[in-house]
Amino acid sequence: MTEITVADAQQRRTQDQVLDVREDAEVVEGMIPGALHIPLGQLGTRLAEIDRTRPVIVVCRSGNRSAAAAEALSAAGYDAATMAGGMLAWQRAGLPVR
Repeated sequence: MTEITVADAQQRRTQDQVLDVREDAEVVEGMIPGALHIPLGQLGTRLAEIDRTRPVIVVCRSGNRSAAAAEALSAAGYDAATMAGGMLAWQRAGLPVR
């Protein structure tokens, strides 16, 4: 599994797809613009919503759940990376949220 920095994610987010695996209550705090939201517990049943032809940047609150999700996606044949530090790092960097 690949881990990328917040700066890398910001640079790649328009061509790659961003997948937010946080719970519903967490995403109200803000999501990366354009991100797809699938809570980690639903990932296995919602894989068809993720484009297999584009790399996936997986995001959670701090980076732990996204690492597990990126591992699962990689095992399922996706090109997946986790964003180090999660949304806490994204917001600390002053990057946009919706």
